[in-house]
This record gives sequence, C-alpha cells and structure tokens, in this order.
Amino acid sequence: MVKFISKDDILPIRNEILREGKLTLEQCRFAGDDNPESFHLGYFNGEQLVSIASFHPQSYGDFQGRGYQLRGMATLKQYQGKGLGTQLVNFAIVYLRGQKVNYVWCNARQVAVNFYGNVGFEVVSKEFDIPGIGPHYAMYLKIM
Repeated sequence: MVKFISKDDILPIRNEILREGKLTLEQCRFAGDDNPESFHLGYFNGEQLVSIASFHPQSYGDFQGRGYQLRGMATLKQYQGKGLGTQLVNFAIVYLRGQKVNYVWCNARQVAVNFYGNVGFEVVSKEFDIPGIGPHYAMYLKIM
C-alpha cells in the first residue's frame, strides 16, 4: 500500500540502499526535504516500509510550467523488481496532476534509466557524473 510518509521515515532506506549504509541518517537528508510543498511516499508491505520516494518542487532547464524533482527513490533489496517503485511513481503522478503540476524530472542513476523509461520518463541530458555516486542522466515526464 502506498502512503504519504514523513521526511524522517525515508532516511533509513535512503541510507541503506542509496548510500550503502555509510552515512548517518542526518547525512541522508536532501535540500528540499523540509519544503512545505515537498512530499514523501512509501510503499508498505504490511507494517514494514519497503520502498520510498521524495518529490520536491523544482524546475528543470527550459521546461515550462510547474516542475517537481523525484529524488531518493529506493527499495529494499528483497523487494526490488516487484513493481513497487512503479506504484510509487504512478501514485505521485496522479497526485501531482491534481496539484496542477506540469512535469516531473529526476537525475537517474545509469542502472535505473530503464526503470524510469518503462514508467514514461525520457532522457533529456547527456550522461553526467555525481561524485561519489556515479553516472546519471536527467530524465523528464510530462504529466499535464
């Protein structure tokens, strides 16, 4: 089940999956997590939070209208490949469409490009490196 969750709920999975458990939970906070227009989603298997994603109001490049950036999407290893991330993105798209947001974008890790492509995002940049994390592409999805 997909639910809105708090900015603190996302930190353990962000650290475990995106930072390989190498940081403190405080170091896993992103700029924008506290923005009142930001929101965080979680997929629960029973009572256990197993997949997360954060959405921050942020424009990208020359794209027109209201934009949101998808950040920190992660799923516990034993739940990966089961469509949970897709459910989070689809939930967010419906919600953002209701908020009159025009597009969502993200910096996708090279290994996640196919995932984002399968949910409708398109690559809008050349490959670039985020130091300490690796190669990425900016990806975009028009929702209105």
